[in-house]
Amino acid sequence: MLDGVRHICGISGGKDSSALAVHLRDRIPEMEYFFCDTGAELPETYEYLTRLEVILGKPIQRLNALRGFDHWFEVFRGALPSPQMRWCTKNMKIKPIEEWIGDEPAISYVAIRADEANRKGYISTKSNIDTVFPFIDDDIDHDGVMRILDDAGIGLPEYYEWRTRSGCYFCFYQRKAEWVGLADKHPDLFERAVAIEQKVLQDAGVDGDADFRAKAMAGRQYTWTGNETLVELIGRRDEIMERHEAALEKKTKERPNRPLLEALAGAFDEDDDSDACAVCAL
Repeated sequence: MLDGVRHICGISGGKDSSALAVHLRDRIPEMEYFFCDTGAELPETYEYLTRLEVILGKPIQRLNALRGFDHWFEVFRGALPSPQMRWCTKNMKIKPIEEWIGDEPAISYVAIRADEANRKGYISTKSNIDTVFPFIDDDIDHDGVMRILDDAGIGLPEYYEWRTRSGCYFCFYQRKAEWVGLADKHPDLFERAVAIEQKVLQDAGVDGDADFRAKAMAGRQYTWTGNETLVELIGRRDEIMERHEAALEKKTKERPNRPLLEALAGAFDEDDDSDACAVCAL
C-alpha cells in the first residue's frame, strides 16, 4: 500500500476480469489479485488461473477456501441456490471479499467494458471501498479485451468452447445447451449436479413428476434449471442441441465475421435468456 490504499482486482476466471488484470499489471505494481473459490469451479478455470499467475508475475489470492459450496449447502439445509435465493453469491463471493478487505481503504477495479457501460457488476456498498472502471475510462471494448489476452499470449479459457461464463459447474444461470456441454466435457461433474438435485428432491418429499410440477408451480425450486430436472433435461439433449445449433447458425449468418464467442452468447440467449451472476460474469 504505497499510497495508504489497497488496490484490488477480482478475477472471476472469465475473459474480461483476466484482461483487466493484465491491463493493470504494469500500471499498478502493488495490485492485489483475488479469486473467490467456491470449491465447485470448472477444471478449466483453475488451469487458467495458474497460467494467469505466470503472466501477472504474482499469486492470485484464493478466498473462501475453507467454506465452499458443501459447507453453505448444509447451512441452508439442502436448499439449492436460485435467482430468488442467491445465497451462493452472498456467502461465497461478496462476504469473503468484504471480510478480506476489512476496514482498510481500498480501490476495487471492476472489468466492465466500454461497450457495456450499462451492465452491472459487483460494487461494494462499504464506505471504505471505492470502485473504478478502467475499461470504460480507457475506452476498451470486447475487441480490446481480446487483443489484451492475445498480446499476453494467454488467450481464452478452454470452457469458452461450450460455455460463455465462468462460475460453478452447476450454476443455475447457465443455459440448457451449456448443461449438455457440461455432460459432454465433464460427465463426472454433471453426475454430481444430478446427485445434489436428486437429494434435494428426495429430502423435500417430492413424489414423481406430477408432484414436482405442482410444487414448482407454487414457487418452490428443487432443481438447478427451475422448470425441469437434469435427468429430464439430458433426455431432451437432441432437441436442445438442435435448437442451439440453429440459433448459432442464425447468429453466424447475421454477422459472418463475428467472433465465435459472441455468436455463442447470442445463441445461448435465444435458447433461454437469464441474467448472469454479477460477480461471476466478469
